[in-house]
Amino acid sequence: MSLLEFQIAYADWFYFVDWGVQVGPRSAKDRERFPPNNVLLMLAGAGFLWMGWSGFNGGGPYAANVVSSMAVLNTNICAATSLLVWTCLDVVFFKKPSVIGAVQGMITGLVCITPGAGVVQGWAAIAMGVLSGSIPWYTMMVLHKRSALLQKVDDTLAVFHTHAVAGVLGGALTGLFAEPTLCSLFLAVTNSKGAFYGSGMQFIKQIVGACFIIGWNIVATTIIILFIKLFIPLRMPDEEILIGDDAVHGEEAYALWADGEKYDNSKHGWYSDNTQHFNDGAATGITVDL
Repeated sequence: MSLLEFQIAYADWFYFVDWGVQVGPRSAKDRERFPPNNVLLMLAGAGFLWMGWSGFNGGGPYAANVVSSMAVLNTNICAATSLLVWTCLDVVFFKKPSVIGAVQGMITGLVCITPGAGVVQGWAAIAMGVLSGSIPWYTMMVLHKRSALLQKVDDTLAVFHTHAVAGVLGGALTGLFAEPTLCSLFLAVTNSKGAFYGSGMQFIKQIVGACFIIGWNIVATTIIILFIKLFIPLRMPDEEILIGDDAVHGEEAYALWADGEKYDNSKHGWYSDNTQHFNDGAATGITVDL
C-alpha cells in the first residue's frame, strides 16, 4: 500500500479539523439543528460516489488484471457489508433504519477497503466491512457524545468517523489481512504479507505510515491556512454569519419564496387577468384569481 492511498483513505479529517480549529465553529444557532438539505440528492451522490470509488480502486494497478478485478470486487463487498452492519445497528439501538446512516456505513466501508482493496481476499473484505460498519458507528453515535474534545470541533459532516477512524482501521487491517500472492502481483516490495500470514512487520509499517500522513497533513495544512490568513480573514464577523451567503455574495444559494419577502405578482410571475378559460368543457386545471 502506498502513502498516496493512506492520504486518500483518511487524511481528509486532519485537514478539515485543522481548518475547523483555525476558523472556529458555526454559530450556536446553526449547530442546534441542521437537518439534511436534500436526502434524494444525497442518495444520488452516494450512488455516484460508490461507482467512482470502484473506478479508482480498480484503476490503481493501471491495468485490467487480477489485482484490479479483486480491487473492484472487494470494494463492493466491503461497502455493502458495512452499509448493512450500520443499518442493523441503527435498527437494534434506535428501532428504525436510517437512510443517512446507510450512506454513512457505505462511506466507511469504501474508506476502509481502499488501503487493501487489491491485496486482501474476499473473506477479509467481509471482515473489514463488519468492522468498518460497527467501530465508526460506535465512535459517531456513542463516543462522540461523551468526548469533550470531539465536541469542541465542529465536524459538520462527521468526517472524523467516516474518514479518520475508518481509514486508520482500513490501513491497520490491511497490515493483518494482506495476502502474499496478491501482494507479489501488485507491490514492488518483495515478501510483503499481512500479520495473519506470518509477518507482523507489515502491520507496523501501516501504523508508521498512518502517523506520518497525520503529521504531514497537520503541518502542511497549518502552513496553507496561515498563508491565506495573510491576505483575507478566515472567518466572517458574527453578524454576517447570521445572515449567511447574502452578506458575502449578495445572493442566496436557495432563493425560496416567502424567505423574508412578500408575494408580488410582478416579481413571481403569477398574475390574474380576470379572464375565464375554457377548453370545450374539458377540465384541464384550476384558474385562481389572486
